[in-house]
Amino acid sequence: MYVIGLIAQCSSVSKIAELAGKDALLNVMFRGIKITQSTLSRFLTASYNWSFFGQKRIERLQGEQDTRLQEGDSINLDDTQVVHPYGKKLSFLCWLYDHSLKIHVWGMNLVVLQAVLRNGIEYPLSYMIWRKPEVKGEGPTKYDLAREMLLQLRKFVTCRLWVAMDRWYLCKDFFNFLTDNSFDWVTKAKRNTALYRKEIESWSGRERYVPVSPLMIIKELFFQLTSQGKSGIASVSIPNIYIKMPYETINKKGRKVIKQRYTPIAAVVAIRLKEDQKEYEEKIIPDDPTTEQPAKYRGAYLIISNRFDVPKEALSVYVKRWRIEVFFRAAKQELGMNNCHSITEGHHHAHFELLFAAETLVSYAKWQANQGKTSVEEGFTHGEMVHSLFHTRCEVRLKTKKGIQQVCVNFDTTVRKFARLFNLFWPKEVRMFFGISFTASQTFPLCA
Repeated sequence: MYVIGLIAQCSSVSKIAELAGKDALLNVMFRGIKITQSTLSRFLTASYNWSFFGQKRIERLQGEQDTRLQEGDSINLDDTQVVHPYGKKLSFLCWLYDHSLKIHVWGMNLVVLQAVLRNGIEYPLSYMIWRKPEVKGEGPTKYDLAREMLLQLRKFVTCRLWVAMDRWYLCKDFFNFLTDNSFDWVTKAKRNTALYRKEIESWSGRERYVPVSPLMIIKELFFQLTSQGKSGIASVSIPNIYIKMPYETINKKGRKVIKQRYTPIAAVVAIRLKEDQKEYEEKIIPDDPTTEQPAKYRGAYLIISNRFDVPKEALSVYVKRWRIEVFFRAAKQELGMNNCHSITEGHHHAHFELLFAAETLVSYAKWQANQGKTSVEEGFTHGEMVHSLFHTRCEVRLKTKKGIQQVCVNFDTTVRKFARLFNLFWPKEVRMFFGISFTASQTFPLCA
């Protein structure tokens, strides 16, 4: 019922309870059972293990052919803020800087993983709440939360995957963690990222690693970018670019020491990335934005990845990173991510996990509805799926045919364009088993 309320854009638990009492189809399904605000509140604030619920959802998704993560699919990693203007003393809330409003807001910071499959399906995987430490440097960082979520994902997925992230997550130790756990990484270079170009001395034949800044690389290739046209993404890859990566070894005295070695990376200069449009800009920046400035020259950026052998594929994976920004926007505007103002942390975990479940259902329905579409303009958007399909008007009638009581649903003609979805997923019957065992439940044929 809570998932239905989220998709119906109910702004509170009381509104969801009102929906359960007013909606014609829900009235037939619940058969007189009244869903009250207190019932929903007790359910949401009970001590359930909602992280286990999320893990079972991921496990179920990996058991289906359409939604299973396979080698070459990508995981988007990012964080977003959820505003909570109430409960100033709650431990999971803190002051966060809102880059779009240029002010600090009171809320929580979610670190989120999103799956983007090559077949076009995308859905949220998991999240964790980052708690701002009282003393800087203490407590788990966003990197620690990302590591924990990725290791949990490895319980269900063993194939090699991509991880696409914004420049805030550019950290060499984190990169080593990813490659050690069969993840390939791709991100946008910062202005101060230390890179090196391998050159061969003409007089000695020896290899030299010459420092080169990301901005220098972009300027060198900018003319080649502009010669590729004025529409669509233009890109140029540059070979022989290296980065120093730390590794642990034993010195002559038998002690563990950290050394650096030159590691080849893919370096791709790209322009007109979708995420760089104003509406998809990142909403959160850290407290010290001077260290996080991207390497940028006249709208061109440098994309780097550990997969130096497939630079074009690395760019195509990074292009999909903006999908997590779209998910954040849709979750806040259409599914009510910011609407939970409870003062209990358990309620928020229930809200986020059920919202992720709702988003998974909407995303899968959108993917199915767009099967066979030849262009983006022909396909349905997230908003169209929510408003035109899930919010459509209908009339529900109970009728008896050949002595069998049936539930008949008459939809508005606007859902005719979703006929394929109805043919695939419309249930033949609805089973009522509230308060009784499943075997003793009553079954009604369902027609539309």
